[in-house]
Parts: sequence; C-alpha cells; structure tokens
Amino acid sequence: MFVAMNRFTIVPGCEAEFEDVWRNRKSTLHEMEGFVSFHLLKGPDTEDGALYASHTIWKDRGSFEAWTQSDNFRQAHANAGNNKKLYVGPPKFEGFESVVGD
Repeated sequence: MFVAMNRFTIVPGCEAEFEDVWRNRKSTLHEMEGFVSFHLLKGPDTEDGALYASHTIWKDRGSFEAWTQSDNFRQAHANAGNNKKLYVGPPKFEGFESVVGD
C-alpha cells in the first residue's frame, strides 16, 4: 500500500471556498489502476491558517507514480493555479509506503 498526501495551509476565512473546490472537482481517480480511496482531511487551525491534507491510498507506489504521469493527472491539475489566493504557500507532498498492516 502507498499513501500519498498533500498538506495545505489555507488562508483564514477561505476554508469553505477551498472545500468547495474539492467537492466540485471532476475526479477521475477511480479510473486509475491501483487507486483505492481518496479523502480530504481538515486539521487544526493555526496562526497561519487552517491545515488540510488530501489523502489518496494506492495499491502500491508504482500505481501512484503511473497516475502522476497520466493525462488524468494533467487534467486534474490544469486549473490548480486559479486557486492560489486560497493558499498560504505551496502544498507539501508526503508519500508513505506500508511496512506493517492488517
């Protein structure tokens, strides 16, 4: 299993708009080989803004990497720059491979 996370800090007061972007997006993740699930997680509010993480689970790292090279990935991120005003800095990627699990 591979977990891919992007952490976002969102400008205070822009949380609802950020969540709407994710709710209304056209996702094709389910079309990708090895995709398991997606969640957008909301964390605590900080001095800088609200913390969020997009969280996808993949069968393995190779499936995730294939997605990052796909047309689906390019289409999903084509308009990402339109929402820069919502972010405090760029997203931070974190990838994790399962070493122990049930």
